[in-house]
This record gives sequence, C-alpha cells and structure tokens, in this order.
Amino acid sequence: MVSHGYQLIKNCNEEEKVHTFYARNMDIEMAMEISDQKNSTFSNNMDRRLVSLDVFRGLTVALMILVDDAGGIIPEINHSPWNGLTLADYVMPFFLFIVGVSLALTYKKLPCRVFASKKAIFRALKLFALGLFLQGGFFHGVNDLTYGVDIKRIRLMGILQRIAVAYLLTALCEIWLKCDDTVHSGLSLLWKYRYQGFVALFLTCIYLCLLYGLYVPDWEYKILIDSFSAPKTYSVKCGVRANTGPACNAVGMIDREILGIQHLYRRAIYSRTHECSINSPDYGPLPPDAPAWCQAPFDPEGLLSSMMAIVTCFVGLHYGHIILHFKDHRARILYWMIPTFCLVVFGLALDLFGMHINKALYTFSYMCVTAGAAGILFVGIYFMVDVCRYYRVTIIMEWIGRHALMIYILAACNILPIILQGFYSGKPRNNILKLIGIGK
Repeated sequence: MVSHGYQLIKNCNEEEKVHTFYARNMDIEMAMEISDQKNSTFSNNMDRRLVSLDVFRGLTVALMILVDDAGGIIPEINHSPWNGLTLADYVMPFFLFIVGVSLALTYKKLPCRVFASKKAIFRALKLFALGLFLQGGFFHGVNDLTYGVDIKRIRLMGILQRIAVAYLLTALCEIWLKCDDTVHSGLSLLWKYRYQGFVALFLTCIYLCLLYGLYVPDWEYKILIDSFSAPKTYSVKCGVRANTGPACNAVGMIDREILGIQHLYRRAIYSRTHECSINSPDYGPLPPDAPAWCQAPFDPEGLLSSMMAIVTCFVGLHYGHIILHFKDHRARILYWMIPTFCLVVFGLALDLFGMHINKALYTFSYMCVTAGAAGILFVGIYFMVDVCRYYRVTIIMEWIGRHALMIYILAACNILPIILQGFYSGKPRNNILKLIGIGK
C-alpha cells in the first residue's frame, strides 16, 4: 500500500512536468472560458482550435456590453423585472454554457487527476476573489471618485462568483466522474457520462424541492433614510409555501438566512416592477401604494438559484462531449439539435403550465429555454465558422472572445470609467471624458 501510494505521487510529479503548459494556459480567464487549448479533432483528423467557441464567447461579451449600456435607455432589453425573458436575460446562461463546453475540451486528456483538481480549485478561488473585489461594492460613486466597501455589507455573491462555483463543481465532475465506456452512439455517450447526469438531476431535484417545499415565514428589513435618523423597519407578510413572487420565495429566504440580508444586492431587480416603480419596466419613484418589499435587497446570483446555473454548465459540458466523441460535422449538429429542441420545447411547456420563466429565481423553465437558445446559437455559429469557414465576418467577435475577461473587467466593472475619470486637472470634473466631449 505504501509503495503504491508513493508510486502514485511519483507519477503525478512526473506528469506535472508534462502538464505544465496545460496548467499555465488554464488561468483565471478559463472561468470566463478563454481556454487557449487546441480544441477538438475535426474530420481531417487535425487538431484545431474551435473558433466558433471564441466567436460565441465574443458575441456574448458584446451582448453583455450592449444591454449594460443601452438597458437604461431601452428598458425593454434590460433584465426582466420578474417573470419573462428579455435580451439581457440570455447573457448569464450563455456564459455558463460556454464554461461547460470549454471544460469538456480542456479536460479531454488528464495526466493526473489530483493535479488537475488542485488547479481547478485554485482557479475557482481566484475568480471568486476577483468577483468579490469587482462586484462586492468596492467601486462605487465612480463619478465622485470614491471607493471602498464596508465588509459588514459587502455583496458576497455576483456574476463572477456564480461562474466560479459552477466552474468548480462542473470541473471536478469532469475530472472524476468519467467512465471508460466506448462511445459509438448518442445513448452510449449518455451512458459514459451517466454519473455527471445524475449530479445534474440531483441538483435539479434539490432546487425544485426547496423552491416549492420550503415554508417562507414573515420577515423584515431596515432601510437607512439618512445619516441623522434611525433606520426604518419594513415588515413583509408571507407565511406561504411554493410562492414564486418577489416577496415570499424560497430563493430569497435562503439567501437572507445564510448570507445575511446585509450581504445581498441592494438594487433588487423587482424594484422595476409595476408594483414598485411608476416608470416600470425602468427604475423610478415608488407608487403611493407600493408594497413593503419593494426596497428589500435581493440577490439574482444567490445560493439556491446557482444550483440551476450549475445545471446550465452541465448542459454545455454535454455539448463539449459531443465535440470530443463525434468527428463528423453532420453527426455533431444532429446530436446537438436533439437536446436543443427538447430543452426549448420543454421549457416553454413548463412556462405555459405555470412554472414561469424567471431569471432572478433561475427557474427550471428558464434554464431549459436559455440553455436551448445557447445550443441554437452555438450550432449556428459552428456551422458558419467551423463548417463553412466564414472567418472574416467573425474576426472581431473571435478577438473579443479570446480576451473576454479583460474586456468584461474594463467595460462592465467600472474599471474603464475609473481610469478615464481618475486623471483630472484642478477639479475631478475636468477629466479626460470632458476633454473629449463626453459627459458634463
């Protein structure tokens, strides 16, 4: 036993040298799915980078920037205030889908599972920490050049944090839960990765049981009106089960109990509903008869909803497995379109029968429709880029996809505005933006 353990460690250490290039290229950008590995063997049996995945990633980043910048001007493309689906609601599932596809390609060959697991954990921790720094509230008051965050009120979950959690669990499953079965058909592919399917099914069942089974009691929260008066307390009446409304759902209750209401996102998405805004679907003043929950914090990237986000990552992982085991373009597209069609139809049917599509709760119907939409877009890009070889029309998106994390940080996390406004003459308002005629 001792000699066997020593030999295992020795093998891992020897294989670590071979694994060095692989590990160095799987840095923090992997979690935004900027994998610089050579992907997939095509019909000509030559290893090529899957250009369509870069283009898909770049298109998703461009979509994210569009809805972030234009969402305030065109509220209809901004995130849905509660039930429903808008253009912005596709961004997060698309990123998670890309995570899954990239993981399948990255871990197609594993010299040492222990080493790969350590690297996956380390990368997830780095991404989670980066998310806390960028989205925890540290950068605020950009126009006033103020920053810093009270750790008693820091936002614990966020976009990068959710991607980190989904990446870690999916990566560990891809590393450890693969069987040695031979793949020769769609059913044999499912059987080879059956344990990963069981994990996805388990997460879905846990999510549905908690969402529809937990009792949500009455709760309250406090709002600080100004620095000279005591916080005002609001009481929210619930006492229900299986409620998927803004006030009394199990998703919000779990986050309030585990994370603490002071660590949730304070600009809740439901504050744009008709009940909470006279400018709905945009933010606006409260109506005279606004319910008590309108100003309560709520995190759209919370704990329970992240379970279904992980399942989206598993869907992308399945699409990546199809790339690995089927080399013919027609076979790939066929095996992609079957689950794509099933997911979209099933998700729409669930919404029709009462399980509403809801991004904030990341409902099962929302996961199905958006994962299916990601499959449709990915297949279309794959056919255009990797089959028909139309590279020139997508070269910009491919470049964005290769530098997705950097662009995300600069464009969506206030880093670029801080740089542009951080250098001024005499007064903070006399900055670069004013010099080029942007802003007041």
